[in-house]
Amino acid sequence: MEIEASYIIHDEAELAEMYGPALERSVRKQLDHLDDLCRAFIAASPMVIVGSQGPNAADNSPRGDVPGFVKVADDHTLLIPDRRGNNRLDTLRNLVRNPKVGLLFLVPGVSETFRVNGEAALSRDPALTSQFVMHGTAPRTVIVVTVKEAYIQCSRALVRSDLWNPAKHPLPGTVPSMGAVMAKHTCGFVDAKAFDEEAKERVPVTLY
Repeated sequence: MEIEASYIIHDEAELAEMYGPALERSVRKQLDHLDDLCRAFIAASPMVIVGSQGPNAADNSPRGDVPGFVKVADDHTLLIPDRRGNNRLDTLRNLVRNPKVGLLFLVPGVSETFRVNGEAALSRDPALTSQFVMHGTAPRTVIVVTVKEAYIQCSRALVRSDLWNPAKHPLPGTVPSMGAVMAKHTCGFVDAKAFDEEAKERVPVTLY
């Protein structure tokens, strides 16, 4: 696809002219720390999207567990256990190279989300990893986030998407299975049916 160069926005002044100023309340809502209301939202969240910056592109990765799995250590620090995954380590490699991180917390049934931006460090300190033992297993590392910005995000995106409405869930077979995607994208290295069947038993017993 070719993009018409004359329509590309190259500076912030042009962008501001198109959209106008932010609402004052949207500016005032931003904190540089976590108060009791921030803590309550994070404690209710079983899912956070972690945004990081790689050497070639930006990246987002989901992190999920029981509500409150992300711990607020103090008003300026969050602790995120790195649970078992596929060992690509995309997010962790990014954070080792570049500590800038963006977090988006979601709570099922709640249309607002909560954003935290800051800097991350990757720790293997047993004093930290031992706080996150699940089913007898501690994470190998904990992402320690120093909070720079924290604010609630309005509901428009989730209202438009109607994300939490079960009536809007796609019919079975509408979305390609992971096995089907893996088979095609690995050029047949993965067998789609075998992968999907094996995952039914493998995933529940390898969560931690």
